[in-house]
Amino acid sequence: MPLGIFVLIAAVTILSIFAIERGEYERQTAQLNARATAIASALERRANASSAYLRAGAALLSTMNDIPADDFRRFVSELRLDADYRGAEGIGWAKVVRPSEIEEYEALLAEEAPGEAQLFPPMDGSQPFAVPVTYLQPDTERNRRALGYDMYSDAQRRAAMTEAEATSRPTATNALVLQQEGQGEAPGFLIFMPVFEPGVSGRTLKGFIYSPFNAEDFLQSALELEDAGNYGVRLYDSDTGNGTLLASTFNSDLENPEIATKTVTIANNPWRLAVSINEDPGISGLSMATLIFGLLVASLLMLLVRMLTQQAQEDESALAWFEEQASIRNSLTRELNHRVKNTLANVLSIIALTRRRADDVEEFATGLDGRIRALSATHDLLTQSDWGSTPVKAVVEAELLPYAQDEDHALDLVGPEVELAPNDALSLGLAVHELATNAAKYGALSQPGGKLTVHWRLLSEDLVRVEWLESDGPPVKQERSRGFGTDLIERIVAHELRHPVELDFNPEGVRCVLLIPVRQPSEFMIRANRKAPAESDES
Repeated sequence: MPLGIFVLIAAVTILSIFAIERGEYERQTAQLNARATAIASALERRANASSAYLRAGAALLSTMNDIPADDFRRFVSELRLDADYRGAEGIGWAKVVRPSEIEEYEALLAEEAPGEAQLFPPMDGSQPFAVPVTYLQPDTERNRRALGYDMYSDAQRRAAMTEAEATSRPTATNALVLQQEGQGEAPGFLIFMPVFEPGVSGRTLKGFIYSPFNAEDFLQSALELEDAGNYGVRLYDSDTGNGTLLASTFNSDLENPEIATKTVTIANNPWRLAVSINEDPGISGLSMATLIFGLLVASLLMLLVRMLTQQAQEDESALAWFEEQASIRNSLTRELNHRVKNTLANVLSIIALTRRRADDVEEFATGLDGRIRALSATHDLLTQSDWGSTPVKAVVEAELLPYAQDEDHALDLVGPEVELAPNDALSLGLAVHELATNAAKYGALSQPGGKLTVHWRLLSEDLVRVEWLESDGPPVKQERSRGFGTDLIERIVAHELRHPVELDFNPEGVRCVLLIPVRQPSEFMIRANRKAPAESDES
């Protein structure tokens, strides 16, 4: 009783802690989802602001026949990029240059960056035109590295430009390394907005106004709008699990952090945002206080009840209990004697037949060990049911347990709920063990791809038919010596079940059919009230 009270109070304490931690987990999950939504919104706001500038620039440039460098520089300076365009490398103009216009373009480029820039990589005839960087503001040494670079020659940039041209909307690329990074590997991306001009057959593509972004700076600029606090953030360039990591503020030391994911649309391109708590949550303070208090209360109550129960036990008379226990012990002893006699008879038969078939002591010991274990496994099932009825499926599964987890083999166990008497269950267990041992050595369980089917069905209210069938295994040898397993199944098992056994060694696989009687529980119940042992129908 003292231990029971301690366990009870401890269980209540643990349940209380579980409820507290569950509530804390749900609260943190809700906060995590809310923070992920807020950060996703900040990223989209930042991208939308950039897209708005590009739309305005595209509208302006589409009205101009030529785009002088001074006019473009003045347009960008009036946008006040330092204040409203955080996270971007600037704004650039890339005009469409056809093969016949290369010399004219390079002359224009020489005016912007004398003696340094030219169209690269050279056009090789595989594309109808080039889209090189013409202007990129602000005019810095870093940005000048990109002047003249044909963005249309890169598959990722070309895909984004094609999408932008088709939709007439700002479109972002997937992760790439910006040209101005030089030999660096920091991931970035670009947003393209097409600029059209009137043509003979409608509008024609004039070029693209675009913005390059360093992914890490872009993420940090969005987090300035919505502080991440103690949350870690990862940004991928795809809304699936196969995206490339663009930027991260995760704590890499954490194991299995709780993560909330959101899809963010960055300039017509769906990306994935992952947010997690950047520290190990551990157990909450309230849970720790509850644990300490609960253990103290449980310990004090256990000591108090222990003192009271010890005093009560000293004054209690146990004579009536002794008489009742003696009666129960006598009944159980008679029943145990009966069960042991039956089991010893089976063991002696197994030993005798195993000895006849064994060529040496090792073979005798191995065969005897496996069969005694099979008998023990079925005994365990009978013990769990207090030597009452045992389902056919439980007996079969107990013997096939070593092969059930092997993915190389297919086991098909199908049949209705049928309960067997103890001795009948023992006989079925021995038969299944012998068949499974043979299948593991020579049959369907000896090689990958083998299939074992065990089906059973009621032929009548007092008879069940169990069929064992192997397939997809190695061919069964037709010339072989008669083994102990065959004798055990066809003689001992058939005798115990009081029905003949069909055992066929077909070339495609072994087939065995057992007929097992189904008896009523009253025929084999424990004889607790009988004064002398008597043999039942299961003997």
